[in-house]
Parts: sequence; structure tokens; C-alpha cells
Amino acid sequence: MKLLILTQTIDKTDSQLGFFHGWVLSFAKRFEQIDIICLKKGIYDFPSNVNVYSLGKENIQGNWFTKKILYVIRFYKLIWNLRRSYESVFVHMNQEYILLGGLFWRIFRKNMYMWRNHYDGSILTNIASFFCKKVFCTSRFSYTARFKKTVLMPVGVDESSCRLDESIEKIPNSILSLGRLDISKRLHILIEALGVLESQGIEFVATFVGGPSKTDSSYSERLTKRVEELGISDKVNFVGAFPNTETFRYYRSHSIFVNCSKSGMFDKTIFESVVCGCLTLVTSQDFKDLVGEEFIFPEDDFITLSKKLKQFLTSSLEERSRLALDLNKCIKNNNLESLTKSLGEEITN
Repeated sequence: MKLLILTQTIDKTDSQLGFFHGWVLSFAKRFEQIDIICLKKGIYDFPSNVNVYSLGKENIQGNWFTKKILYVIRFYKLIWNLRRSYESVFVHMNQEYILLGGLFWRIFRKNMYMWRNHYDGSILTNIASFFCKKVFCTSRFSYTARFKKTVLMPVGVDESSCRLDESIEKIPNSILSLGRLDISKRLHILIEALGVLESQGIEFVATFVGGPSKTDSSYSERLTKRVEELGISDKVNFVGAFPNTETFRYYRSHSIFVNCSKSGMFDKTIFESVVCGCLTLVTSQDFKDLVGEEFIFPEDDFITLSKKLKQFLTSSLEERSRLALDLNKCIKNNNLESLTKSLGEEITN
């Protein structure tokens, strides 16, 4: 089968969406030909059966309105020119592509499939889902999980990207947060928990990897200000965004990983941290279904989070190793191979 994929970014070094490069490499083994339309392209390395077309965000100049018009023009031009080279359409996260192209693809009898994994949604999500033959997500708390046509999928961790054969030493009493510095990630909860640890005299160092998705966001400034107010500036380091190809170094050099996102997102960073040997604390109820209560804290409850952090930080090295191994066993069916196999079967059947 020949497949058209639409996504936001094709760039294996992108700090937020670089993981999708691995998805495409795995897809390429299962489909005869893949054409990709993305908003922006950067560095990629695909086999000969994969073609990449950009809407031009990396080089288009002009104001916001002009850019949007040019993106839409290029979009319609590409889906028209490529119409004979693909049989089905797979949209990753950006429902706007289906809202723009759904009627066109329906007329030309192209089956549409959408991946959308987020707790939030709207009437526009409903409309986009209406055009699709199937919708995919990983979380039963995702907005799209309510549709009868939705199929739950593995998270899809690329274990090879974790470079487990490379020797990396763990930083003692280290805590990691890796992801966008956006309010939806609720990182202020972790910072408040760190303040509690400081007041109790618990030794720790914490690293925040990632930057804001919007340059005009004030959330990151609020976080750094609160760190100063709590008197933990010497123990907390904001390192900014890092290429996706290098994030494994942070996972593997830290002992504990914390994700404060609400249920419904089921961030892949949760699974990457487990593969890399971290003890992982999250609010995700989906993760609770896999691993039990021990690694879960209630949303917005920094007191409970601080208690669980204290428990892990003060436990023996042997106990931490045992817990990490138990975690790893619980997620074995969520690797990239399992994901692309399941998606391939759903799209081709």
C-alpha cells in the first residue's frame, strides 16, 4: 500500500517531534511507498521509498497572515499533484490537515486515519474524526477515546534511541523533567514538591530539559522565579531544549523522572525514562493501569509527590534497581515495533 503522511515537523534533531523520524523509518518497512507533507522539514535520513514535501515554514518570509495563506496554497497543490501516488492518508496529531483536506480525500476515495492523543478537544476534533475511517490514541482518557472508531495503540518507544550499550553514570539523588516548558505540562507542581524536599533537608539535584513551545510564553519565567523564591536555585538547572537524538543522555544520567501532565496525553517521555532505567513518577491513570499505585501521584498534589520523591531518594541503591526492573517489565509491549505493526495492520486492513 502507498501511504500519505501529514505531520508538523520532519527533523530527527527536533527537541519535541524528532521521535517521529523513527516512526517513519519503521513505517517504511511496512508500506510500498510513503509521501510525507510536513509544515517544516530539517534533518532526516529515510530510505528511497520515502519522499518528503514541506509547506515551507523553514524558509517562508512574511507576516502571520501571508504565511498561513501560502501554507494552505501549497497544501492543496501537493495533495492534488500527489493524488495518484497514495491510497490512504495518515494524519499525525494535527487535525487541521483533515479539516482542510477531508472533503477532497472523501471525493477521491482516500481512507483517512488520524493519530490524536490529548485530553483536550473541540467540535473541530469531532468534525475531523467524522471524516476518518479510524482514529488512534494511546490513552483511554484522550478526548478521541470516546469515538467508536477509535483504536487504542501502544505508545511506541524507540528503544534503540536510548543507546543502552553506552556507559553513562547516574548522578546521585537526581530528578529529571523532560518536555516543553508549557503550562499543560504542569511543571509548577514539581517545583513546589522540590521546595518541600528542601524544607525537609532532603538532598537532591533537579534538571529541567525543554523550552517553551511559544516564544512569548511567560510560564518559564514564572517557574524560574518560583525556584528563586523557594531558595533552590543552586539545586535546579534549566538547560533548555535539546535535540531528540541527545535526550537519552539525560534520561540515563538521572535516577528519577517526573511527569505532571494530566491523564489523556500519556507522554512517550514516560516510557523512554523507564527504558533508560529511571524510577518514574506520573499522574497518568493509564500508567497506573500498567504499573500500579506506587509510581502515581494525584494531579496537582505536590505534597504527595514530595513524599514519593523522598521515598525514592532515601531508599537503597538495591531497592531502586529492583523497582526500575519491575517498571521495565510492565511496559514491554509499548515499543516502536509494536506500535507501527499495529498501525500498519489497522491501516491496510
